[in-house]
This record gives sequence, structure tokens and C-alpha cells, in this order.
Amino acid sequence: MKPKYRSLRLKQIATALRAFGTARQTPRPPGGWFRAIREALGIPQSKIAKAMHVKQQSIASFEKAEAADRITLSNLRRLAEAMGCELVYAIVPKSGSIQELAEGQARSEAAQRVLSVEHTMALEDQAPGGVKELIDEETKRISKKP
Repeated sequence: MKPKYRSLRLKQIATALRAFGTARQTPRPPGGWFRAIREALGIPQSKIAKAMHVKQQSIASFEKAEAADRITLSNLRRLAEAMGCELVYAIVPKSGSIQELAEGQARSEAAQRVLSVEHTMALEDQAPGGVKELIDEETKRISKKP
């Protein structure tokens, strides 16, 4: 991806992820979201099973699978639709913003590169010094590359 488009895409993703900031802080119910919402709506497993054209045991299996992080997005989407809901998901940084995450990754890569060269040059008694500035420059270069 071209650097100017990468920057634009990063801004677009940051805007889209803002809505998920508070969702990240909300813990998943112990039995999973599907079960919690189904019970809150008062919908029995049998009704969901009928809407999905599966056996009631399958619904119980789906609930267990979600609680154990083993359910597929496809099945979770089908379950949500059977309850009149929609599955919405995102991948969000554990902390901070997507821009901060991208910057941190670029800085880490830059530091590794600069320190490797610095070490080699120091062994040859040619270390240029100014490591922080070099890392800053390399971070900017990495952030702009495709």
C-alpha cells in the first residue's frame, strides 16, 4: 500500500474504531453474549433452533462453544440473526489508539535496526552516536514506507 494511502487508511480505521473504545472495557458475560442476550429477551433455545432449522442440542452446543471461545463467526452471526440481532465485531488495540500502536511498532523496528548498526559500528570503533535521533529518523522513514 502506498504511504499516502496507508496514512489515510490508518485515519479511517481510527475513526471506525472509536465506537468500540467503551466496548473493549465491557467484559463478556461468563456464559457468552449469545446466551446472555437470548435469556434477557426471554427466547428459549427451542425457538432459536426452530428459526435456524437445527436441533435444540445444537443451540446448547453453540452456547458452550461461544463461552469457550470456540464458536465460528458464521455461527455466531446466524445465532444473532435468529434473535433479530446483528453481530458486530472489531479488532482493537489492547491500549491506546491504532495510530499509537502503528507508531510503537515502527519505533520498535527502527530501534532494532539502528541499535544493530550502532553495535556493529561500535565494534569497528566507528559508532556515530546520536542513537535517539537516528531512531526517530528511522521511525519516520518506516512509517512512510509502503
